Amino acid sequence: MDDQVVSGATTQELGNIPAHRNGVEARKPIPEKLREGQGSMTTHVYCLKLQSEKAPEFLDITQQVRQCVEQAKVDQGFVMVYSKHTTAAIKINENEPLLLEDMERFLEGMSPRDRDYRHNDFSIRTVNMTEDESPNGHAHCQHLLLGSSETIPIMDGTMQVGRWQSIFMVELDHPRPREVVVQVLGY
Repeated sequence: MDDQVVSGATTQELGNIPAHRNGVEARKPIPEKLREGQGSMTTHVYCLKLQSEKAPEFLDITQQVRQCVEQAKVDQGFVMVYSKHTTAAIKINENEPLLLEDMERFLEGMSPRDRDYRHNDFSIRTVNMTEDESPNGHAHCQHLLLGSSETIPIMDGTMQVGRWQSIFMVELDHPRPREVVVQVLGY
């Protein structure tokens, strides 16, 4: 099996690059058995069951995701964190109380709850209606700004989040049970 190409250099070559030359830091090379096609990746899937208390709300799930990574015992790979909802997002940012207030105000400013949304007009809307349907056009629009997932590298068995980075499930609609899928892939 050929070495994988990373930024124009093969993994074999990366092992010989001094740290920080041309912005590339040398990391542990892919084990010989994987390069020879003898190793295999594993996949571990977890589901976090969460309960939001307000909207918007930034629920810090970093520790739960870290526990999934530790339980998977993956040395090198990545973890993908995915929201199963169109009104609850996954984002990485700093867990600082005043910043969280700023981000809540930003979301409300971008798509205010009290704006007129056609999605909220139940007299004309006929698609994807449920008995307990709520007027949540604002939450769907806010979700467009945030997204459904984040992917974080795993190196030497450790999730590579920065010093101030936290993983959030962001409730945009109203308090309710939520599910977040955590998929750990690697070897």
